[in-house]
Amino acid sequence: MQTGKKWLNKKAIFLAIIVLIVVLFSSLLIVNFNTDVPNKREFYVGVEAAYGDYDDLTSLVDEVKNYTNLVVLGLPEVSINQTLLNMSCDYIYNSGLHFIVLFTNISEYESWQDYTPAQWVTNAMGKYGGKFLAVYRWDEPGGDQLDRSKYQEVKNASDYVDAAAQYINVLSEPIQYFKNTGQTVLTSDYGLYWFDYEAGYDLVLAEFGWNNSREQQVALCRGAARAHDKDWGAMITWTFNQEPYLEPETMYDDLVFAYNNGAKYAVVFSYPQIATHGTLDQEHLNRLKNFWTYISRNGPTNAGYEKVKIAYVLPSNYGFGFRNPQDSIWGLWSGDNQTQKIYNEVNDLIEQYGANFDILCDYSKLIIDTHNHYDALIYWNGTTINP
Repeated sequence: MQTGKKWLNKKAIFLAIIVLIVVLFSSLLIVNFNTDVPNKREFYVGVEAAYGDYDDLTSLVDEVKNYTNLVVLGLPEVSINQTLLNMSCDYIYNSGLHFIVLFTNISEYESWQDYTPAQWVTNAMGKYGGKFLAVYRWDEPGGDQLDRSKYQEVKNASDYVDAAAQYINVLSEPIQYFKNTGQTVLTSDYGLYWFDYEAGYDLVLAEFGWNNSREQQVALCRGAARAHDKDWGAMITWTFNQEPYLEPETMYDDLVFAYNNGAKYAVVFSYPQIATHGTLDQEHLNRLKNFWTYISRNGPTNAGYEKVKIAYVLPSNYGFGFRNPQDSIWGLWSGDNQTQKIYNEVNDLIEQYGANFDILCDYSKLIIDTHNHYDALIYWNGTTINP
């Protein structure tokens, strides 16, 4: 009988230990589950350094390296100087951050002698691996076209088809030059996103700034990206055209908005140098820290575009600027009754869906390619199609 009691006691102790292990393991699972944020998409957030010298860059990197993961080298003077470019990329890389490099016209690199930007990019991809994310080539090509700047690509065109063809043709060569290295090529823009992707960009950063509609910018850029099976992002630009240029709370809201609506990149544009880190003072940096905390605790609310079931379809080759009802078409034709109608219909969709719709341009494969994306395609001419 004594032996039986000992066996029963051992059995009870053994069962108690098993129960305790199960309880402890379950609690660990709960903790891990609660702290594991389901970020369904890669996400990069950082600052574009478009000011200063090498010391300014290293100071910025030292400041933001613990609450960002990306720096954009946005000064052409950096990439033109190969020694400075190498120093800058080495410092960013050794700080554990990813980086993107802005390149200007190839003719500016003749002093590299027998060494070309394409060769540098190829070598850098081997040296820095995945930390070297992309080449930034040709800033705001769509905006230049719409605003008739001195960099406007298409000066004259017979019709919308001709304007689109010229625009794509002018951009495609410098884009392809870098794409031949196998590297991602991107731009930042505030209009004509569809045609930027048509020209060959792998990624377009929609500029959030001034008083433009964030919902509209997302619908235009994200719609173009999805139709071309590409990524997109946001460039947080000026709120004002004078100091302080960038409003901290608006900057934070824009970062959250881009993140929650499926952007892969969100970059804060820092220029000119009016504070220690370009336009960024301590209040801006605190907001960036808050955003870093936000994304560490929260997955994006619309990462897979689950809420985006509607698309508005523009006429093919329609290069409308969308900043007001009478904005230009391709920077060559004035707004008209059709631009007014389209602008109003898009605003109605914003009122109804917020940012939960896309804007596309009509093309022959549209219905086939969007079959799994949308429940309804609403055309500019009043037609609605359910793919």
